[in-house]
Amino acid sequence: MATPESESFVRTFARGLKIIEAMGQGQARQTLGDVAAAVDLPRTAVRRFLMTLIELAFVRTDGKHYWLTPKVLRLGLSYLYTLPYWRESQLALEELGARIGQSCAVSVLDEEDIVYVQRLHTRRILPMSPSLGSRLPAHAVSMGRVLLAGLDDDALDAYLDAAVLKKLTATTVVDRASLKDIILGVRGQGYAWVDGELDDSIAGLAVPVRDQDGAIAAAINVSLQAGTYDQERAMAEFLQPLRQTASQLRATMVGYR
Repeated sequence: MATPESESFVRTFARGLKIIEAMGQGQARQTLGDVAAAVDLPRTAVRRFLMTLIELAFVRTDGKHYWLTPKVLRLGLSYLYTLPYWRESQLALEELGARIGQSCAVSVLDEEDIVYVQRLHTRRILPMSPSLGSRLPAHAVSMGRVLLAGLDDDALDAYLDAAVLKKLTATTVVDRASLKDIILGVRGQGYAWVDGELDDSIAGLAVPVRDQDGAIAAAINVSLQAGTYDQERAMAEFLQPLRQTASQLRATMVGYR
């Protein structure tokens, strides 16, 4: 693996990607100074990167402000198109949502977060409902714990050593030993139930989506209003439909490596 200190690491390429990422997280239109401050690089260097991105049509400018173009979406969609189950997951979620009458989603793990790669919204629980590309802290949500359970022991320990475990509600588990015990339990039982740890108003039940080798490739969940369902009722109503949808998605990975 290339590191910033290795000969195979292309620093200029990495900085260009860093600028695109920073521009996507700030204001829609930013000045040169805004971008330079966000990436902690000299303004002269950032200007050259921006001029290159303008030439490649990833960025536009009015002479003072800079903003990303829709072409940047190709970078994200390129990842989604590589997922063997992604195209089928929309229909699968629509069928699941119609069956259970609840919001559901598919996500993958990215470092300390889950990232939504598909989402079906049927009921508004949070003021800002997650959508495609939304990120949530893995330690505090059901899909995150399912995905963490799919890590091998060394990778799980590395996550627990490095992760920033924020206490988002009074019940968020942030003790590393306790969280590890919970994740190992999820690994054994094949599902995760989380109630009120991301937000007091939301609970979730999630199961893994496995590839043809049995490894966890993604997670699928149902989001519920906290207080209306306890774990027993949620499992009775939703665990089997979730597992059936997960199996449906696994079937799309035949021949995929």
